[in-house]
Amino acid sequence: MAHFNRIIKQITGLKNSPTLVFFGGIHGNEKAGINALKEALKPLKQDNILGNIYAIAGNLKALDENQRYLDEDLNRLWTNNSITAIKNKKKLNSEERELLTLLQILTHILETNTPPFYFIDLHTTSSKSLPFITINDALINRRFSKQFPVPIVLGIEEYLDGALLSYINQLGYVSIGFESGQHDDIQAFRNHVAFINLALVYTGTIKEFDTDKFKAYYLQLKNTSKYNTHFFEIIDLYRISQNDQFKMCNGLDSFQTIRKGEKLAIHEHSIITSQYNAKIFMPLYQKKGSEGFFVIKSINTMFLKLSVWLRLLKADSLLSILPGIFWHNKEQGVLKVNLNVAKFFAKPFFHLLGYRSKQTDATHLLLYNRERVAKTEMYKEEHWYR
Repeated sequence: MAHFNRIIKQITGLKNSPTLVFFGGIHGNEKAGINALKEALKPLKQDNILGNIYAIAGNLKALDENQRYLDEDLNRLWTNNSITAIKNKKKLNSEERELLTLLQILTHILETNTPPFYFIDLHTTSSKSLPFITINDALINRRFSKQFPVPIVLGIEEYLDGALLSYINQLGYVSIGFESGQHDDIQAFRNHVAFINLALVYTGTIKEFDTDKFKAYYLQLKNTSKYNTHFFEIIDLYRISQNDQFKMCNGLDSFQTIRKGEKLAIHEHSIITSQYNAKIFMPLYQKKGSEGFFVIKSINTMFLKLSVWLRLLKADSLLSILPGIFWHNKEQGVLKVNLNVAKFFAKPFFHLLGYRSKQTDATHLLLYNRERVAKTEMYKEEHWYR
């Protein structure tokens, strides 16, 4: 049985900044990211690096057992309420102990290193897939991610609570997830190696980089993503419970086109068919997990450009003057909207302004805006931001 160390690699460079942090193995059956970090960072020495690099392993016990998780999904615990509750518990389960250790490391990095900060979480999927990036929908994440020649999927924070990157993004930092392919596919490992090397260049942590190697890594990702560099948006999630009898139909890959009425899965002996003409995303082909499959669609380029313009103008400031809409927490960019008012606004309207809905009570909807908390000034002098 392989043993995994928490710190895969740590390099202190010739200058204080930037600070680049990689996570691998947040899910214990996803080892490609850890192996790729070892491979990609192995030749790097202090005199190659500007700033600081950390490569951190996530769920150590689950990695040892080759399980997605042991007690509960570590990548669904990163909410403020959950963290507070865990800190106050006397008896912790396996993933709760992992979270507290990772939180301590994360806090130490932020307190002892110099900005700009970049956080990258490396994952693989149970289905066959193109390599892709997932981000919370903040402009700093969009602009940084656009450098990579792979599809970019927005809006996952609207459907998943407690992801590590959502927690970090709520702190205001660039944070992106990279999914390199199917768990045990050698190409997933290679895609991770390519992505890590490009990230070193794009964040400015590499002092010099071989131009031919850079082109090779870039083309590798471009080819394996089949030249697909579109922005996509999650429009639906089919949820399941852990003990449900659920089975995806064979042969469904992420980004595969699906048609309305097409059979997708069997859930508790019922046939599940597509409600959309769209694309399927991350269909579940493993035992553990509560997300059966997502549905995505491509985003019109003009919509993206308009959203940038409206956000830079802070057009969302006008929302709170409308009846039934008021600030729940202005500092954290949270609006509270009366459900009777919300029904008059389509989701894309709020998405344009950077708001994603996260929870409801009997009468109100909470909308969270990543732009309000983004530390944009930290990144404005970076080459990719201009």
